[in-house]
Amino acid sequence: MTSLICGSMAFDTIMSFHGRFSEALLADQLHKINVAFLVPGIRREFGGCAGNIAYNLKMLNGDPLIMATIGMDGTPYAERLDKLGITRRCIRTIHDAYTAQAFITTDADNNQITAFHPGAMGSSHINKIADAGQVKLAIVAPDGRDGMVEHARDCAEQGIPFIFDPGQGLPMFSGEELIRFIEMATYVAVNDYEAELLTERTGLSLDQVSERVSALVVTRGEQGAEIYTSKERYDIPVVRVDHVVDPTGCGDAFRAGMLYGLTNDMDWMTIGRLSSLMGAIKITSQGGQNHVLTREAIEQRFEKEFGYRF
Repeated sequence: MTSLICGSMAFDTIMSFHGRFSEALLADQLHKINVAFLVPGIRREFGGCAGNIAYNLKMLNGDPLIMATIGMDGTPYAERLDKLGITRRCIRTIHDAYTAQAFITTDADNNQITAFHPGAMGSSHINKIADAGQVKLAIVAPDGRDGMVEHARDCAEQGIPFIFDPGQGLPMFSGEELIRFIEMATYVAVNDYEAELLTERTGLSLDQVSERVSALVVTRGEQGAEIYTSKERYDIPVVRVDHVVDPTGCGDAFRAGMLYGLTNDMDWMTIGRLSSLMGAIKITSQGGQNHVLTREAIEQRFEKEFGYRF
């Protein structure tokens, strides 16, 4: 059961700042910031929402189909997907642009400041949903603005249920545009900050958003997650870990759990628990795609946490 993943593929340059941003930024001087952070730790990772989601979904033995654009420097990413057994048939190379690049600085409290160069992602709209063939479920994740608009519209017109996952792309859209996304989507997934921004821009409460979709999912970091449906609200517990290493890509891992659960017709509590577990597995590793577990190991961890197998 194929899941179509519309979103970015990017190279992430991740830097570790050993202090706290709150100690380096003066509240009364934010109108004239000129600050530098010493980052002793730095590494380059494969990332992007679509790449991260597909990586986690493949680990669950799902069937991810990425629809994305990479640049002239994207060959290493393409080769990586081949090694992982993830098809590239809906990934297009833009030869006069670089692959999207994220420069992420994480402080001692796991707060992040990110600079993002979209590069080839800006041409994501040239990919067409009709070229994907038969899929059971799609996700429209952060991508080029025009691509997100067109892919959501085409999924709706072609009767493909999809998750609207605006992520860090949410500020690109007006309240009216966000309401159109919500009305086209089958599900909406946001984190707590994005939920506040979504309600502020649309003028809709979370309950009102949930009335327009089959489910609204709000992740809240160490406080777990909430799933709002027309019938019930589910409180999903966080899966505790011994060591929090890197939050980069945790939301994408969570969404991979959602895709797997929905395409396999699981109940909402199981979907939420599996998604929470995938985020917890990811947070103990550096980068968005360096954690490695077998499907059997994930099933065993799930059973240990929740007392049954999914």
